[in-house]
Amino acid sequence: MEFILYLLLIAAFIFSIFTSINVKGTFRKYNKIPSSRGMSAADIARQILDSNGLYNVQVTRVSGELTDHYDPRTNTVALSAPVYDSVSVGAIGVAAHEVGHAIQYAENYTPIRIRMAILPVAQFSSSAWILFFILGIVFNMPILRGVGIGLFAAIVLFQLITLPVEFNASHRALATIKNQGILFGAEYTGAKKTLTAAAMTYVASLAVALLQLLRLIASSRRD
Repeated sequence: MEFILYLLLIAAFIFSIFTSINVKGTFRKYNKIPSSRGMSAADIARQILDSNGLYNVQVTRVSGELTDHYDPRTNTVALSAPVYDSVSVGAIGVAAHEVGHAIQYAENYTPIRIRMAILPVAQFSSSAWILFFILGIVFNMPILRGVGIGLFAAIVLFQLITLPVEFNASHRALATIKNQGILFGAEYTGAKKTLTAAAMTYVASLAVALLQLLRLIASSRRD
């Protein structure tokens, strides 16, 4: 059983690497295709925010590639340098996705409320679980290993809840892009492929984490 888990974990790692490479390649491909409207991703983000009454949400620029995010603490949609000024279909898709998160917070979307509630636990668990697990092995204390596994399970739960949050943000983005006539035909398809590639990275991360959790449980039971 444990051997099968190892094989599945290796396959999940390979899948994770593929999705990471694919999202960068897909974004770079569609970031070279300009939209017919000629509006920048930052302007599109502002338009969608205003159309939803979110005038208080700011749109800012951040450094890096694919570092785009929505920060609920500052109520800011942060767009990376390759996205902010770009008029490409890929950049517009990314910007609309991040605005989708801002709308989720404004509407008090249930999965994102749950995600925020367990975020502190997940942050603590990400650095603490391995310490407890190793101490449990060194001192032969199953209870410490159990705590380590429990903390890792919290990380898996956080990633599981992240999936509907991300998929919903992309769904909102694509619906808005279509309903407001921001992109048409092949342009819309390009934005959709960009967001789909990004969503698969979350699926891959969850698969790796879940299989790692199962491996830890199997290893603990064997010992």
